[in-house]
Amino acid sequence: MEHAVVIPSPRLRILGGEVDPLTPDSMLAATEAFVAGGGTAVIANHNAHSLALLRQSAAMRAFFDDADLVQIDSLPMILWGRLMGQPVGREHRSTYLDWREAFWARAAECGWRVFHVGGAPGVGAKAREAILARHPTLTLAEHHGFFNVEGLENHAVLRRIAEFGPDIILVGMGMPRQEAWIAANRHRIGRGVFFPVGAAFDYEAGVQPPAPRWMGRAGLEWLFRLVSQPGRLAWRYLVEPWSLTPAMLADLRAAARR
Repeated sequence: MEHAVVIPSPRLRILGGEVDPLTPDSMLAATEAFVAGGGTAVIANHNAHSLALLRQSAAMRAFFDDADLVQIDSLPMILWGRLMGQPVGREHRSTYLDWREAFWARAAECGWRVFHVGGAPGVGAKAREAILARHPTLTLAEHHGFFNVEGLENHAVLRRIAEFGPDIILVGMGMPRQEAWIAANRHRIGRGVFFPVGAAFDYEAGVQPPAPRWMGRAGLEWLFRLVSQPGRLAWRYLVEPWSLTPAMLADLRAAARR
């Protein structure tokens, strides 16, 4: 970690992943502290998909080990942790669709320079227009995510980011590509708070409908996404979670010892 940021409680281990019990408000306070401190920081997030990827990928394990803070982006994960006696509740669900307006308002108030990299060509521009319509004083730039992340195109993107001089870098390339890109380029950029944000700008641009927030609060956002994109997400939501069975058993053993 490059900066000391006070969080409410020690890091928790749930379903094989380590998370910080952050509320959206405490996440934003930490972001402000990181920006003020300079250097780089990563505020990652865990959900069932990332937990499954942890079991398959040493690179993902290294990414989360190196993250400065890890949000919980999953109400089922929170409910399971609570069942296991962990000090976590619904207020600790911290995901982009829940904190986006508070984030953009804070960015405008603090004068943060925000750069988004990711999404299909043209999507970022539409998202930027929609966000600026709500927060016109923002300083916001973007670049699509359809480039070779290991070649000269990546150097061009890094150069553009460096010239912009962001305080915040939102990376929306989907798991695990976005995490790999952050790990490879965090220290090459040298400054800024990195957030992996998945389809955040797809939602902002209106190319992907977000789940109603009541579904998010009820832990049913996955169901909305499954119905919307069954071909792409059936494996992730109906099959992949079974790979977490060993982690569930480990949590049960740990709860019994406590």
